[in-house]
Amino acid sequence: MADNQLQVLNALDVAKTQWYHFTAIVIAGMGFFTDAYDLFCISLVTKLLGRIYYHVPGSHKPGTLPPNVAAATNGVAFCGTLAGQLFFGWLGDKLGRKKVYGMTLMIMVLCSIASGLSFGDKPKTVMATLCFFRFWLGFGIGGDYPLSATIMSEYANKKTRGAFISAVFAMQGFGIMAGGIFAIIISSVFDAKFPAPAYADDALGSTVPQADFVWRIILMFGAIPASMTYYSRSKMPETARYTALVAKNAQQAASDMSRVLQVEIEPEQILEEISTDKSKSFSLFSKQFMKRHGLHLLGTTSTWFLLDIAFYSQNLFQKDIFSAIGWIPPAQTMNAVQEVFKIARAQTLIALCSTVPGYWFTVVFIDVIGRFAIQLMGFFFMTVFMFALAIPYTHWTHKDNRIGFVIMYSLTFFFANFGPNATTFVVPAEIFPARFRSTCHGISAASGKLGAMVGAFGFLYLAQSPDKNKTDAGYHPGIGVRNSLLVLGVINFLGILFTFLVPESKGKSLEEMSGENESNEQNNNDSRTVEMV
Repeated sequence: MADNQLQVLNALDVAKTQWYHFTAIVIAGMGFFTDAYDLFCISLVTKLLGRIYYHVPGSHKPGTLPPNVAAATNGVAFCGTLAGQLFFGWLGDKLGRKKVYGMTLMIMVLCSIASGLSFGDKPKTVMATLCFFRFWLGFGIGGDYPLSATIMSEYANKKTRGAFISAVFAMQGFGIMAGGIFAIIISSVFDAKFPAPAYADDALGSTVPQADFVWRIILMFGAIPASMTYYSRSKMPETARYTALVAKNAQQAASDMSRVLQVEIEPEQILEEISTDKSKSFSLFSKQFMKRHGLHLLGTTSTWFLLDIAFYSQNLFQKDIFSAIGWIPPAQTMNAVQEVFKIARAQTLIALCSTVPGYWFTVVFIDVIGRFAIQLMGFFFMTVFMFALAIPYTHWTHKDNRIGFVIMYSLTFFFANFGPNATTFVVPAEIFPARFRSTCHGISAASGKLGAMVGAFGFLYLAQSPDKNKTDAGYHPGIGVRNSLLVLGVINFLGILFTFLVPESKGKSLEEMSGENESNEQNNNDSRTVEMV
């Protein structure tokens, strides 16, 4: 790139917010809606899977998934997501964002359907095929993270870029809520159509044969919202920043931007502005990259890793916490389908009251108070509320105080989403050079999913009662819910410390943040060759 910033990039930075920006939010956001639905809907049906396939005749408790099966079912999608984030993040920088964007969505659609069609009626066959398809579902979901964030950041102007990227991510909240609502509807219909006694009254009869359709329908529904936006994704042009800075085709970048953002640029005025500057041609993980961006990458990977340990351990296993405080009745007092209803209702209420509002608070305030302040505040309050839940944990388990526990628990979700859960997604799409942007976002997101796996797998064991007589079947004694919450509080505190490695990007151009325009920043504002339509 030459000394002056390309006029096409300056036009993007100062472009007025237009209809196409909102179209891009919806197109990218529906991917994240599906991501959240697919990742979190499994937590709604794991108890049901245990009742259907792992019933123990004569047991006083309903069947549950064995520890290794439960860990695989809950965590295998995260393994796929991690692989997808790294692979598609790299591919997005090599081939372009557009070429691989529709590919990830098609994988998600096919694997959502395949998950619900898991073969056979024997436990081993069903769970093995379910885990196989959920791995590849996660692979497609993983690709959506770096591509959606990068595309939105490269389309947006610098004044509202944070709000646009976080609005895409905020669709996760609606996906979680939609999963709960759909599960409520399906379980209500099946319970009305095929009534069954509680487990305590008739252990075998409490799980009707038709219950096997409930979890399959819930999993397959995730294919519908994703398939609705496939055509729109295929019609999106490549981002002007990739075309100009990586593909070195400024004329095509100007043409694409003129068409979709209604901004006119005369291509001949910028054809000479692209040149190969060897001082800026360093490779990923080279000495020069590490000098410029090493600490930034450490900051984005570490904070996302720590955040996801806390976030996913809570979200995936909140049904266990609700059971522990009595918000969900004992399993033996319900039939199989009623238990799905109760778990889905709890998840929906948490999403409605704390998860969704938290996301949209970030959308409103991220370009006002900045990414750094929101992330620091979020980690701080998550730490405070975790310790406030853990230290007097016995107090919260008393019947009169259970609503207070739920409120405190909801506040941790609120400040996760009005905090690091959103900002860790936004910042990696803003602070790295265009030729590494998708890859670095994928690395950061993969670090987060590694944390999610620690939370998903670890919490299964950690939260078990220290009393071996009170542990779930097949589990060794753990440290209990109280001590698990204390551990999560410490993890959130570490998040506060690592946040100081992350730079503030509010109001700055992508080239200013990445150093791609460091030699002549003021020329960005002096350009007069762009005529806004």
